[in-house]
Amino acid sequence: MKKVLFSLVLVLNLVACIKETPKYALFTGKIDNIDNKEVWLIKADKSFSKKISIDSNGNFADTINANPGLYLLTAGKNKMSVYLDNGSAINITADAKDFLNSLDVSGIGAEATNYLLAKNKMIAELKGKGMDVYKLEEADFENKFKGLCNTLNAQLDAAQGMAPAFIALEKRNLNYEYLNELSRYAGGYHRQWAQKRDYKPSKSLLVGLNDVDLNNEVDFYFSGAYKEIVNRFYNKKINQLIKKDSIDYGLIKVTIYSTIPNQTIKNELIISGAESTIYNTGKFEEFYKIFMAASTNEENNAKITKIYNRLIELNQGRQSPKFVDYENNAGGTLSLDDLKGKYVFIDVWATWCGPCVAELPHLKKLEKAYRGKNIRFLSISVDDSKDHDKWKKMIVDKKLGGIQVLADSSFNSQFVQDYIIRSIPRFILLDPEGVIVTQHAPRPSNPEIIDLFNSLNIGVK
Repeated sequence: MKKVLFSLVLVLNLVACIKETPKYALFTGKIDNIDNKEVWLIKADKSFSKKISIDSNGNFADTINANPGLYLLTAGKNKMSVYLDNGSAINITADAKDFLNSLDVSGIGAEATNYLLAKNKMIAELKGKGMDVYKLEEADFENKFKGLCNTLNAQLDAAQGMAPAFIALEKRNLNYEYLNELSRYAGGYHRQWAQKRDYKPSKSLLVGLNDVDLNNEVDFYFSGAYKEIVNRFYNKKINQLIKKDSIDYGLIKVTIYSTIPNQTIKNELIISGAESTIYNTGKFEEFYKIFMAASTNEENNAKITKIYNRLIELNQGRQSPKFVDYENNAGGTLSLDDLKGKYVFIDVWATWCGPCVAELPHLKKLEKAYRGKNIRFLSISVDDSKDHDKWKKMIVDKKLGGIQVLADSSFNSQFVQDYIIRSIPRFILLDPEGVIVTQHAPRPSNPEIIDLFNSLNIGVK
């Protein structure tokens, strides 16, 4: 009797194990004519990425131990969205030379991925070539995209075998995509493509955005449209502050993002662009303090801390990095140490840089006002060597004064790298001993440059 009871319990346990949904997905496929030896599978929320090897016949297979969700499959130049759920066993076949037309997705849980492929085709057909859809009158545009939203919702309602979790996510996403298209249309697409500069959207067009919860981290990672809506909301705040205040862009951006209520979304947005904007802010210490107080992502914090520590080395009172034997337009070569004894106002520029060229008249005026004073004006061009003659010609054509030199290796020049210059124009002020006064001096067009010079008694002989 005990043996019978034991056997019954064992069978029941085995059945339970069989019925239990696996906590993984099987992902297999075959891609013909692919040059790469691997494909990449990356989850939309960036919590998972995996390189999957391809054999000589184009076959691949792997077990994906990650949470259900939307993934991006990259196979050479081809990309597609894939939805993987626990227990999925999806197989993909395609020809890399005609990927979309040859693509076939089959297996357990393939319904969601096939829906996404069909949906993308419908959107492409609705939009057509170019941007003509944004030329439609407002009511026609709204009806067209509302119709698409309704059609896709009906498909989801009638779907067989599709994961309920995916259906719920996608239904919300369809509404976001609809609202996002209306936002694009109202925000400038119609004015631009219909060439109607006086177009103003009706008051009711964007009323649906009022009901969008901007703190849904699940939707943030699932829906590209939702992410764009959230970004647009905060970018509007950033632009409003830029117009109102004179604070630099990077500092405003990190300040606004630090106020986001949802920590996950805050972490995502505050790092976006922070790695570049911190280089260009004149108040990087304040920038760093705000970032570190707001971000809880250790990897992102480490990145920004590394940049901050490099910027500290260029802070006021530190000895300036140097350059040696740059070509001097006046003849011979010049090294930074040759200019010791006076303040040095450095303009890092290039002939192809529009904002740099726009500053030239102001720089000439500034140089003229301080001619004979305790300051030299140095312009370092980061033009490529192939544009050497163009550099020489612009000096003549624009009647540029000051000291004109050409960096030895464009943006790869050690001096440029030492100052971590990512964008130009960039203005730097050194004291007579070659010590940094500021690595982010005001532009010549900014009246604050005169205030800075006056505070240092530069105008006094």
